[in-house]
Amino acid sequence: MRARVRRELARTNYAGRTVSLAEGAAVVAGTTAVLALAGRPREAGMVGGIGVLGLVDDLVEPHRRRADGAAPAKGLRGHLRALTRGEVTTGAVKVLGIPIIALVGVAPAGRPGPMTLVDGALVAGGANLVNLLDLRPGRALKVVLPLAAVLAVRGERAAPGPAPAAGGDGAAEGTARPRALARTALLAGGLALPADLREHGMLGDAGANALGALVGAAAVRTLPAPARVAALLAVAGLTLASERVSFSRVIDATPALHALDRIGRRAAPEPGAGA
Repeated sequence: MRARVRRELARTNYAGRTVSLAEGAAVVAGTTAVLALAGRPREAGMVGGIGVLGLVDDLVEPHRRRADGAAPAKGLRGHLRALTRGEVTTGAVKVLGIPIIALVGVAPAGRPGPMTLVDGALVAGGANLVNLLDLRPGRALKVVLPLAAVLAVRGERAAPGPAPAAGGDGAAEGTARPRALARTALLAGGLALPADLREHGMLGDAGANALGALVGAAAVRTLPAPARVAALLAVAGLTLASERVSFSRVIDATPALHALDRIGRRAAPEPGAGA
């Protein structure tokens, strides 16, 4: 049984090395448990649900492709095009399911406020964007960890005290524990980073979606409305750009970004050499 589980979780990365998706599954389980213990059941359910959709995509889609002999659908347009052909991919389930889970997770307990759609879109967009960055060891985590640190500092400065009544713009909800979400992302990302850089594991859709949603949720709970709108515009712009431009090409062509991307990573094998 253990050998079968290891085979199901094994993947070949960009360098031809074998890595395990167990890292991503552990991120989903760990962040969900920490948030639940911290008294954040709504965010725990949201991050856990989004992570499970990612795990389904990680595990089910390869079997479906092997059975059908179909080429993988890539990007938002690819999954939506597959839907128009009557083909339901696990990626399409994520495209539809993640925004719904995000909206439920950020909606105030009372009447949803005017920022609810923005907040839900920011959480869903964050989940997708971090997944788009998870193409090289440590790359997604090098984005998640600084953002989580900034949000943790922002939460530190938030006024303490009991959370106000629901129905506002969402940022004030949970101000009694404004750092819980960002700290959880820091903890999970920091623990996952060594294995990710050594290419022993990878976040996969599960871990990347969960961490992206968690950082998005931290932004929702700590930033004022104008900053959240600006963050959503930035996330949307990068997501749309990814449909036409390769992030890896841009990073490799930009010396500063390339140097940052290489920090802590193993050397890539020489062309033609075995992994």
